[in-house]
This record gives sequence, C-alpha cells and structure tokens, in this order.
Amino acid sequence: MNTSTATPDSYYERIDEHRYKPTPHAGGAWSADEQHFSPLGGLIVHAVDRHLADRPGAADMSLSRISFDILGRPALDECEIRVETVRPGRTIELVEATVLIAGRSVARARAWLLADGDTSAVAGGGADRLAAPDTLPRWPMETEWPGGYIASLDVRPLAPPSPGRTTAWISTGLDLVAGESASPLASYVALVDTANGIAVRQSPREWMFPNVDLTLHLHRAPRGRWTGLDTTVVFGPTGQGVTSTVLHDVDGPVGHAQQLLTVRPQP
Repeated sequence: MNTSTATPDSYYERIDEHRYKPTPHAGGAWSADEQHFSPLGGLIVHAVDRHLADRPGAADMSLSRISFDILGRPALDECEIRVETVRPGRTIELVEATVLIAGRSVARARAWLLADGDTSAVAGGGADRLAAPDTLPRWPMETEWPGGYIASLDVRPLAPPSPGRTTAWISTGLDLVAGESASPLASYVALVDTANGIAVRQSPREWMFPNVDLTLHLHRAPRGRWTGLDTTVVFGPTGQGVTSTVLHDVDGPVGHAQQLLTVRPQP
C-alpha cells in the first residue's frame, strides 16, 4: 500500500502555538537540508502578527522596521518562534522574536511599530513606479539556483538580469502556513530575502555569498501578491558585500532592504 502523502501547498505546517514544520518548499538555495531565509522571515512576521493580535491599540500601528540577524544554519527541521514585547507604547513599540531549532537560537528579529496618522498631504519622495508584472515574461530562476523555495517562485524581471543589478517582481502561489491566512506584510516579507539571488555578481557554483542579516525599512504597508525588488549587489575587496534593494508593490515604492554578505570561494 502506498502511504506517501503529497507536499502541502505551503512553506510551513503548524505543530502547536509556537512550533512549525517546514515543507520541502522552504528548502534553501545554498544547501538542500536547510531553510531558505526568505520564507522563514515571513514566518517570523506571521508570529509577530499573532503576538500583537490581541494587544489593544496594535491595529493603529504599522510595522515599519524589522531587522533579522541570522545566528546559525536554519536546518530544514521543526522550528519554534518565541515573541516578546520589549518596549510597549501607544505611538512607538518594539517587539523581539527568536527562532529556535533543536533548542538552539538560529535567528533573532526586532520589529519597530510606529503609530499611524494621516500624512497624505506631505507624502512623496520615493522612487518611480515599476512596470506592472502581468505582461512580463517569467525567468526560470531555478536554472541558476537549486532548492524547493526557488522552485516555488514566479520571477519576472523587467530586463534580463545582469551581474550585480536586477529589477524583478517575485510572487508565489503557496500559502505561508497551511490552513492559515497570513497578513499582506508577512506574505510580502516572505519573498524579500530572494533579492540576494536575483542579481548575482559571480556564479554561486564558484563563489559563496550568503547574507548574515536582512533589514527592512518601510514607509508604507505593502499590498498585493507581488514583491518588487530593485536590487544592486556590491562585493568589496576583503570578503564582504552588500545587497541593497528598493522595495515595491504594484502601487509603487514601499521602502528599502539591506543584506550584509560574507563572500568567499566555494570549497
């Protein structure tokens, strides 16, 4: 009798209140037995959303900055996410999340929430709006990178990708957590870490350049199913690099992201 089960149409399955099981769709690009940080980053925001859901006044604030520090290799295994409020407030609030795998901290995130208010009269100053993704051809990113996460993506560059410079739309048909609705922000953040893979300066078969962090600054909340990444990658001469991205949704720019890279030859 065949007892195999189909892979869920999601990156994670919930185990209990704080624990999640990654599906093969969360598989990493640098190693098949670790999680790609992109869906894990979205899962962290999902956990923060759940933590804030019952707090009075949280609906009147926006998550405006989130910084992730990757402390160790996130194995493709059950993970636990613990969230606490570090600095409560009505206009400014700081929340911290820790991801544990096998009892070891593999990532920490700090999220600043700022009070909402009507500043539409003075809004402006962002980058130009990107061309809409609907008419752009798909780029098979899986020909450049392995892993279940990359294979799950719909990637549509505005022009052919070039070394160190690409602008592309990213989307997926998968849920973040099976059977659960994720916020537009969690779903958006779940695709942002892809930036380090769309504008490679050197072949990942010859060079490694994983990021050790990811920081997003947002001047408005993103919406829709597409994450726009206007990305530039710089390698320095002593083993460090930076991936810088202007973040977009279909309405225009929403903020910026930065990733610090450790650059070294493949062993």
